Amino acid sequence: MIVVGLTGGIATGKSTVAAMLAARGAAVVDADRIARTLQEPGQPCLRQIVEAFGTEVVGADGRLDRLRLAGLVFGDAAARRRLEAIMHPAIRQTVSAELWRAEAAGASVGVVEAALILEAGQRERYDCLVVVAAPAEVQLERLMRQRGLGEAEARRRIAAQWTTERKAALADYVIDNGGEPAATAAQVDALLAALAGRMSAPADGGAKRA
Repeated sequence: MIVVGLTGGIATGKSTVAAMLAARGAAVVDADRIARTLQEPGQPCLRQIVEAFGTEVVGADGRLDRLRLAGLVFGDAAARRRLEAIMHPAIRQTVSAELWRAEAAGASVGVVEAALILEAGQRERYDCLVVVAAPAEVQLERLMRQRGLGEAEARRRIAAQWTTERKAALADYVIDNGGEPAATAAQVDALLAALAGRMSAPADGGAKRA
């Protein structure tokens, strides 16, 4: 099984591309979904988060207040590293288990959708890295519309991650998701055709656009 890392900046549309890949038969593992599960009440990760950030990150119902936690870690590199040290090892273990089950079931392409593959230094865990890109103004508009954020907060969250250009420079394939869905779908089809043929990254290390 080819294991593909699918990443990109916030609001570039990783989940849209992941859904297209899943509809075409790829086994998609959503690292964000796994993270949310690991943060449920009773899970060790939630206990460690409370120990690191205080009881104010937990609501009256005992569940993680994700908005409050996000407010603490976005823009604070040290706080973000503390959170990543708690979550990343547990996420990696669960992702590996899901990929193993998918391969055992006969999947030939496994896709791990995760926002921070490059920021977390996890590039080498994947056979192929795909970066989903969108213009900065599209990211900003989507983030404000989809999450109800003000412009200043939306810009802060975008700035907390690597730029699309920096991510794309390290990608094997870049999918431009800034236009019409049909254009994105055509790029997804081209990507799967490339993977089926066991295509390698260009010899010069540049990103190949699907």
